[in-house]
Amino acid sequence: DEIPTVVGIFSAFGLVFSVSLFAWICCQRKSSKSNKTPPYKFVHVLKGVDIYPENLNSKKKFGADDKSEAKNKSAMPKNSLHLDLEKRDLNGNFPKTTTKMQGFPDLENSSPKHFAERKKDSVSPDSLKSITSLSSEDKQDKLGTLFFSLEYNFEKKAFVVNIKEARGLPAMDEQSMTSDPYIKMTILPEKKHKVKTRVLRKTLDPAFDETFTFYGIPYSQIQDLTLHFMVLSFDRFSRDDVIGEVLIPLAGIELSEGRLLMDREIIKRNVRKSSGRGELLVSLCYQSTTNTLTVVVLKARHLPKSDVSGLSDPYVKVNLYHAKKRISKKKTHVKKCTPNAVFNELFVFDIPCEGLDDISIEFLVLDSDRGSRNEVIGRLTLGSSAEGTGGEHWKEICEYPRRQIAKWHMLCDG
Repeated sequence: DEIPTVVGIFSAFGLVFSVSLFAWICCQRKSSKSNKTPPYKFVHVLKGVDIYPENLNSKKKFGADDKSEAKNKSAMPKNSLHLDLEKRDLNGNFPKTTTKMQGFPDLENSSPKHFAERKKDSVSPDSLKSITSLSSEDKQDKLGTLFFSLEYNFEKKAFVVNIKEARGLPAMDEQSMTSDPYIKMTILPEKKHKVKTRVLRKTLDPAFDETFTFYGIPYSQIQDLTLHFMVLSFDRFSRDDVIGEVLIPLAGIELSEGRLLMDREIIKRNVRKSSGRGELLVSLCYQSTTNTLTVVVLKARHLPKSDVSGLSDPYVKVNLYHAKKRISKKKTHVKKCTPNAVFNELFVFDIPCEGLDDISIEFLVLDSDRGSRNEVIGRLTLGSSAEGTGGEHWKEICEYPRRQIAKWHMLCDG
């Protein structure tokens, strides 16, 4: 009985001794590490200059006494770049300070804003005010410049347009202060030829250098055409922002002598308004084999304010007529409190006769109101006897069956 007791006592003493020894070794290592000077290395970028503290001279390293620091501060010239390592924060960063610097050799290449900031001491308040006012006005009015070239290839009977670049575009993204520009080009008035460039990310001076060749255009018709450039900024989460547009009538432009380089100022887009009623985007397709008409109500925009709160609750009612008699009706869901509604709803109508000669379709955009009768915001009619874009859209549907054709239409008064 005594042997197990003795073994247990010795085991307990051995365990206590091992734990004590391990704790003592850990304390010694910790104290030795705290006595050593830790290595210090970081890169600080200040006005484009990389500063490595380990490469500085001994007067700027750690451990310099206060007298040497005061002596260095007094001996340092005013226009030199000084990095005070003792004033860094816990993350190794430096507080933001406004340093006055004099003598800039490249003032000619600097912008007016930077010029005003750098020469603040030597510019009078009146002149500084005029400089800032001019720069703000220029930013509001100017939307940039588009550079392109035009050429006609007589051998291939092709019209060649090269979109070179754009300069000085405004920033459409307020956070990054940049844009993601691209250009859409259309040949008017037919609007048959529509092309667009690739999107260039985060730039206000995009260099596209893309060539578009249009075949089958006789040189005699070039004078009757107009080029329409639409400059946009890509937006991943919503509708792309329209920066501006450029219209180039080709009347009077001589292309027989070779390539012609041109540049035009980008102007603000001329938004067409339909007497305050708004616009509706619809897509139609006629299936001649099944004798059906597929109608897709896509979007509405610029709808007027008809509610007390300032916004309407729009929905679209679709009526199908045969020989001026309504034979079918459909309606979309209500979109709450918006002047720019997105419906994306599809309806299929059976046509009782062969062809679309006696068929017409009516779109009524209404404002939903539970308390009273729903008010008609605007009306659109498509058919063979319809005028304007409604008749043109219907003609295309009849000429190209089995093809889904979408167009924007201005709404008329209800």
